[in-house]
Amino acid sequence: MQMRLVILILGLAVPFTSLYAQRVPVTEKTLSNGMRLLLVQRNDEPTVSGGWVAHVGSSNERPGITGIAHLFEHMMFKGTPTIGTKDYKKDLEIIAEQERIRDEMREEEKKMRAMYRAGEIDDVAKVENTTPRWRELEKQFQTLIQQQREVLVKNEFDKIYTTAGGSGMNAYTSEDMTAYFITVPANKLELWMWMESGRLLQPVFREFYAERDVVFEERRMRTDSTPLGKFAEEFESMFWESHPYHWPVIGWPSDIPAISKAQADEFYGIYYAPQNITVILVGDFRFDDATQMAEKYFGRIPPGKKPAPDVVTLEVKQVAEKRMYAEAETNPQVDILWHSVPFGHRDSYALSVLSQILSTRTGRLFKGLVLGSQVATETWAQQDPRKWAGYYNIGGEAKDGHTPEQVEQKLYAELEKLKTEEVPAEELQKVKNNFAANEYRKLSSNTPILMQLLHYDGLGNWKEINEANAKIQAVTAADLKRVANQYFTKENRAVATYTRKGTKPSATAAQNVSPKQK
Repeated sequence: MQMRLVILILGLAVPFTSLYAQRVPVTEKTLSNGMRLLLVQRNDEPTVSGGWVAHVGSSNERPGITGIAHLFEHMMFKGTPTIGTKDYKKDLEIIAEQERIRDEMREEEKKMRAMYRAGEIDDVAKVENTTPRWRELEKQFQTLIQQQREVLVKNEFDKIYTTAGGSGMNAYTSEDMTAYFITVPANKLELWMWMESGRLLQPVFREFYAERDVVFEERRMRTDSTPLGKFAEEFESMFWESHPYHWPVIGWPSDIPAISKAQADEFYGIYYAPQNITVILVGDFRFDDATQMAEKYFGRIPPGKKPAPDVVTLEVKQVAEKRMYAEAETNPQVDILWHSVPFGHRDSYALSVLSQILSTRTGRLFKGLVLGSQVATETWAQQDPRKWAGYYNIGGEAKDGHTPEQVEQKLYAELEKLKTEEVPAEELQKVKNNFAANEYRKLSSNTPILMQLLHYDGLGNWKEINEANAKIQAVTAADLKRVANQYFTKENRAVATYTRKGTKPSATAAQNVSPKQK
């Protein structure tokens, strides 16, 4: 592997005349059932990093079942008819009885929601507000849970992999994808094929309602109990007006406990069909052997009856600035979002370059606001190109003695420079060199390559692993000036201002609202 060389002249980074073009040798195949297979053969280390990405995330949900994509991330580790249970027949009997009782509980929950709408109770989630029949059914359900625990083999999926030398097993869910991955010894590739295809072919959603409660607790810990979690959720919901990105990946509090197993089965049948999944292998294997093995194991999964539907709801064009003022247990700060562009859009590359020009400790925001005017202690900038839409985020934390409003105005001043002055060639080239170096480092071992392929394929185009850097290198100073003027407008932004509890809004804040709002 040859890395691009950089010569330092007078402290400025300039490219060597021979630009390196690091490419990952990816081979793409399609199995008989429509599942796609990406293979990267690397014999540098005796391991295989394997994973698969289901092209489904929170943007594929609807109101009433928000959080279901993330719930499936949890459920896919519950096992199969042969993994995770001592008595599969009894297991199924218990699951069926749990569903019968849950159907009755849902009827009671309808009554409770009607009571809430009538003002008879203040919160449907409070135990004291549940109906007597619901509490009786809950006791029966808890008895079934205890019976199920007697036949469960807890975490057997993980134990099998760990015993075989597997490491790093994990998964994640985003707005656009759900990915599963692990690294195994090269001689355990067939075990990986059997395990992963098995949980797709015959998943058993044991402890469905208990795991649903685990997800609800995760939401409480990550969102409700953190200083900025619930505010960030509200801010993003305010920012996305019509798009499914409007709701959080983890789901709304009222939806998570209401999701039924029947809804989960329907969701799984649509979005976990072979045509909606890509299997990825990176590591020490023989191409022909891996392909035949994939067909043997993954190819046995029946194709879905219909393709997964596209997300068709587009974000409406924002016509007025949005503002949110919040008091939180955090340092005073300002966070700004602009609507930008989705993954693969031609302007995404220029916006990504701008984020590097503005961010990091050598970027313009840190130099201007932290080291220069000293109104801030921290700054950030990021282009987030999601599958269906994107946003650009900048912000800063106010230094003691300064206000978030002062930080906000300094941030705008830095953006105005980008709108009126072209970025000097030396500064632009330095950022491009950093991009190239980072891309090279990501190709150092199996797991980073796998993670990139999972991410890029989940967004819609795995080839970006080889093509993105060239597009970054092609960005010009004129491109940066153009996108800065096009996207960083007042009517295209939403601003969140955070102050500590008990702090009065500053005079600057009052100046930013209309007389009617005052």
